[in-house]
Amino acid sequence: MRDKVKQHRELMAKHLIQISEIVSRSRRAPRSERITAPTLAVASLFSLAGSLLLAGCQTISGFSATSLVRVIDASYNAPAINVYVEGTLLASNLGQGSITSYGGFAPSRNAPIKVTATSNTKTLVNSNATLVAGKSQSALITDFNAEFKVTVLEDQSTPAPTGHSEFRVLNQAPSTGPIDVYFLSGTSQTVFATAKPVITALAVGATSGYVTIPSATLFMVIAPAGTTLSTTLTTIYSSGALALTCGEVRTVLIVDPILVTQPVQVYIAKDVN
Repeated sequence: MRDKVKQHRELMAKHLIQISEIVSRSRRAPRSERITAPTLAVASLFSLAGSLLLAGCQTISGFSATSLVRVIDASYNAPAINVYVEGTLLASNLGQGSITSYGGFAPSRNAPIKVTATSNTKTLVNSNATLVAGKSQSALITDFNAEFKVTVLEDQSTPAPTGHSEFRVLNQAPSTGPIDVYFLSGTSQTVFATAKPVITALAVGATSGYVTIPSATLFMVIAPAGTTLSTTLTTIYSSGALALTCGEVRTVLIVDPILVTQPVQVYIAKDVN
């Protein structure tokens, strides 16, 4: 970097010397051939512009933005898994519902992602994905019908607007079917009577966009699509109180239960804040 700055300064000095020589020759020339002030100003501007353009072409050697990657494991049939990105182990011994922290990787248009069993390192799926510089992304692992798949999702990496929070939902619950998602001030029959979902008819395997809601203490309620909410229903999911303080961005993973009797299991990951 210091060498680049030195080169830039030397180039500027060279241009100033050239301008000085033009002025000197002009003073010695007959009056009719002297360079006028406007002409000299133009020459100076072109000289400086050339120098600045060259300076703008400089790059910082060895620096490039990284791509942040995490794993969301929504698999049902898989044993405990390991996930490798670009040949590097990102996470190990993951089970359904696991959501890892982000790791940094080199941006690539064809980054290899490999999922193996933890116990015997048998490869379950090989995939390739685009990893974007300066972006956060999730490698979603699924295995509907025992077919392993890796889907790379682009995550939001900036805070929600002032006074608001943002949520995205991944419906990975095939037995539950399409769902509606609500964010409510409570779970009483009075609140349910006027409730409107913020995400409607989210199909199995689908990922919603991020929805923006005013920050407050809210309850997330999930119901089969088209359901009229009632306290007498037993097929809905209701979270505990979520104390949203504003700016947070979250991804919600919904899966069918494996060993418990509740209709769905829900995992919430922090995208921002």
